[in-house]
Amino acid sequence: QLQASGGGLVETGGSLRLSCAASGPALSRNYLGWFRQAPGKEREFVGRINWTNGRSYTADSVKTQFTISRDNAKNTVSLTMNSLKPENTAVYYCAASTDGVNWNNYWGQGTLVTVSS
Repeated sequence: QLQASGGGLVETGGSLRLSCAASGPALSRNYLGWFRQAPGKEREFVGRINWTNGRSYTADSVKTQFTISRDNAKNTVSLTMNSLKPENTAVYYCAASTDGVNWNNYWGQGTLVTVSS
């Protein structure tokens, strides 16, 4: 099970930190990833992190703004978002994957981030 939280309303240039708490079968996957879906757009991959070695990958579109980190002791992964822009407005989801490529089976419910201009 995956539970995303931390979304909200923020002004342009502000920051937010999203968290994803993992439990159950999702914990046994090697990767936890973040995705987002903006209004009227398709879901977009944001980045992922490996639970074991902490290596993260962030999509080029947000590489200078977003950072993914993990806390193994708390079974949580965070998405720290800085210098937010209106185009970052979306519902953000966390998901778990064995290979970091296929994300079919384990998804959280999403948390809404709204960036006002």
